[in-house]
Amino acid sequence: MKWSNKIANTIEWSGEISNREQKEKAAEFIAKRVKDGDVIGVGSGSTAFLAVVAIAKRMKDEGLSITAIPTSNEVSLTCSILGIPTTTLLQKKPDWAFDGADEVDQNNSLIKGRGGAMFAEKLVISSSPESYILVDESKLVSYLGEKFPVPVEVDPRAINLVETKLGDFKATEIKLRPAKGKDGPVITEAGNVILDVRFEKIGYDFEKEIKAIPGVIETGLFTGYDLKIVKG
Repeated sequence: MKWSNKIANTIEWSGEISNREQKEKAAEFIAKRVKDGDVIGVGSGSTAFLAVVAIAKRMKDEGLSITAIPTSNEVSLTCSILGIPTTTLLQKKPDWAFDGADEVDQNNSLIKGRGGAMFAEKLVISSSPESYILVDESKLVSYLGEKFPVPVEVDPRAINLVETKLGDFKATEIKLRPAKGKDGPVITEAGNVILDVRFEKIGYDFEKEIKAIPGVIETGLFTGYDLKIVKG
């Protein structure tokens, strides 16, 4: 028996979707990639949201059987409303995955994490033999950090240590990300906080080196991954 209330049956994105035409083009590409029986890693962001909607339409129109591995509670809720079954990395390995990005440079390196889900996103991408990153032209940059800071997920007990250690990487700005709609900082699904960090220059090894700081759970840097960039 299905829930009949409004929340359980209303699908919407919070706020206006910028560059929607480009994002819908990338979303349609992903929807056409789907095959019956696929287990798909599903990332976060507005373009990924549009892709999930397009996939659900194909499932309904063609009777496809698809299982999603969501990277956040928000994505899991969207899949639930659209009738897409979900599973976890403990139960299934994805056949492929898709996600969005905040920045993509000329080497296909990324900054992700404005949605705060970079830890789960990195787990899913690393578990997938094939990963697609959906972007519009506003996400393309000449160097990482051009538009956005690097998100760093940190155990709350380590924020002072991590802030101090980030000075070794010539960080020019470190901010504890505040929540919107609640008091205090953003708390990730793993119970951690996020520092948004700007650097003079982001080195190729920063992803590994920053993560080596005690208390750092993950960073929003994705460097050296085998990714397929889909431009809308």
